[in-house]
Amino acid sequence: MTQNVAGPLSFSNVGRDRWWKRGAFASQTAYVAIAFVLITVLVSIFAHNFLSTGNLLNTSKNFSYIAIVALGSTLVIITGGIDLSVGSVMALVAVMTAMLMKTFATTWLAGIPYAGITLAVVCGLGVAALAGLVNGLLISKIRLSPFVTTLGMLSICRGMTYVITQGRGQAPAGPQVDTFYALTDGKLFGLPVPLIYLLVLAAIMGVALRHSRWGRWVFVLGGNEKAAQLTGVPVDRVKISVYVLCALSAGFAGILITGWLGSAPANLATGYELKIIAASVIGGADLAGGVGGPVGAVIGSALIEVIRNGLALFGADTYWEQVFVGTIIILAVLVDHIRTREAE
Repeated sequence: MTQNVAGPLSFSNVGRDRWWKRGAFASQTAYVAIAFVLITVLVSIFAHNFLSTGNLLNTSKNFSYIAIVALGSTLVIITGGIDLSVGSVMALVAVMTAMLMKTFATTWLAGIPYAGITLAVVCGLGVAALAGLVNGLLISKIRLSPFVTTLGMLSICRGMTYVITQGRGQAPAGPQVDTFYALTDGKLFGLPVPLIYLLVLAAIMGVALRHSRWGRWVFVLGGNEKAAQLTGVPVDRVKISVYVLCALSAGFAGILITGWLGSAPANLATGYELKIIAASVIGGADLAGGVGGPVGAVIGSALIEVIRNGLALFGADTYWEQVFVGTIIILAVLVDHIRTREAE
């Protein structure tokens, strides 16, 4: 204890947390970032071609698809919800966009530069927005469980994908199909276009969450929904908005994957739901709500991809990816639980 003659007593040993509980280290994202760096270093040491330009570009492209959807999934998780339908929404939007491009190529729209591609993409994203709107309305207005509601939407969207395609893949077509491929699978400033989209969307989400009234509402809703309602937060509107944005992110990623693969298979993104939610949770989003952000979603997605890529380079069975990802999820939640309990 010290005393300042000109001021009140100050206690130097009271009210200060340990260094690993202050600043950036107060969040789970920091520890996941450290784990990501360590794993990346280990993989680069034992897999000599990991740091090759080609492999790094492929890795950054591959994780971008998951990370884009993880951004939307993180928004939902911050509010205390969950969306299990994202993988099926990706598939439905992808096949519909490809089919509409082929259809519009045989109409008068083919004579208008980029009209067919633009309208097909807009319609595909419109389907995604509709799926998110239905999820949001059922969850916010009728008070259905997010888990059950989005599980049902998963089945509906996947079933519709198989119905309209009869299980056959759909390839984009049309007079400006090369432009579609350039916008979905090209490069900008030497970087894969999907990575550029991811960075832009992550920056927009970060600004919206930290510097807008809507962003504050999202966190308040996840922290305590009843308190948020009492303080005037439009709870239903915020819930609907995050589910729509989550579905749009899934639809956009589905369109990007179509450009990457050159087609949209009916089984596209099967099982991606758990990988996307895992990326959000590993990155620090709390399933109880109130915690999360774009940086964590990006780092969590990158960590999963580095593990997958490392296993492939080592020649190991890639099914081990699920084991490692599951272990990391449990460890991340355990560390956060211990840290929170000590803080209390």
